Amino acid sequence: MSPAGHGSAPVGLGRLGVEIELLAPKGLSREDLAIAIAGHYGGTVRRFFHPQGEPSKAPNTPFFENLTLGFVVEDAAGQTLAQCVDDLTLQDDLDRRHPPRAGWYRIVSDDPRLLRLTMRHTDATAPLRTVLDPIAAMFGTEPVEGQGGMMRVADEAGTPVVLGAPLPGERERPCELVTAPIESDHLRHWETLLTMARSLGFTIPVEGAIHLHFDAAPLCKAATVANLVRFLSRHGEALKTRVGTNPRCRRLGSWPVELNRLVASPDFAGLDWETARAELGKLALTKYCDFNLRNLVHPVAHKHTFEVRILPVWLEGRPLFDAAVLFATILQWAREGDSRLQVVPEDLEGFLNARSAACG
Repeated sequence: MSPAGHGSAPVGLGRLGVEIELLAPKGLSREDLAIAIAGHYGGTVRRFFHPQGEPSKAPNTPFFENLTLGFVVEDAAGQTLAQCVDDLTLQDDLDRRHPPRAGWYRIVSDDPRLLRLTMRHTDATAPLRTVLDPIAAMFGTEPVEGQGGMMRVADEAGTPVVLGAPLPGERERPCELVTAPIESDHLRHWETLLTMARSLGFTIPVEGAIHLHFDAAPLCKAATVANLVRFLSRHGEALKTRVGTNPRCRRLGSWPVELNRLVASPDFAGLDWETARAELGKLALTKYCDFNLRNLVHPVAHKHTFEVRILPVWLEGRPLFDAAVLFATILQWAREGDSRLQVVPEDLEGFLNARSAACG
């Protein structure tokens, strides 16, 4: 059965972006997929720095921030079509003993503010030996070369600022294909991109996942969020079974228990959105969970979304489309409550079948 069930109803998906985690075959990289997409659409590829974070084993430094090499595909008008970027959760398929790919590197710091500064004032196409020169100049110093070709920038007191280093073995192979948000013809667009990935020999990573980013604007009502949280809290595990969540996928998990308590409180559903958002903002919401509300509550530029993170990777567009319809159906139900709480259906399959019959 497809994720959305037999005879999926034509539910409107609205404005929707997708992130598909892929693995390039040995000898190729995420840049090759970006070049193929650009060739298909008559666009161009631009190399840029993509920010990411990863846990650290260094004492007193729980988290390292990274800039890794990404590739954005732009059309003739300069509009983004897709990005092909690294994803540090994809680890187990890679041979770390493999020599670093020539010209590929990453920049690391323990302070994300310094990396944002680096992104603004460096050229991602520059070689590792010189890319950090503008940052060193800001601190009145020069980069110092270290073991293995590393380049280190410190301030005049010797305090580390940023470090550039060749990529570990095969880190050019992970590819998170990030589509620009689209509003129509989703299936055709996704199938076109995945056809190109298949033709190049891209495969499904061991830890791979697909993330759906639904436009959060229609969801910005207290009752809608309350309905959505209550529905997904009740049926989240069943939904993971239904779509076949990858058990080796990293960075999934449940919401804090305080979220369910908040949305179940008698007065929450009647709050205006700014008041409700302020209450939600007091909670320790993280993006690393099954269903990410953080970008809805704390919107950032170009990513005011509700994110579904539990999908496995498919190399065809149809199961991806069916999964998108499944969650669009749930979002539509959550919005129908308007300013009141809805009764969460006890039977997930019965709910989906009734929805499908009503619309089909």
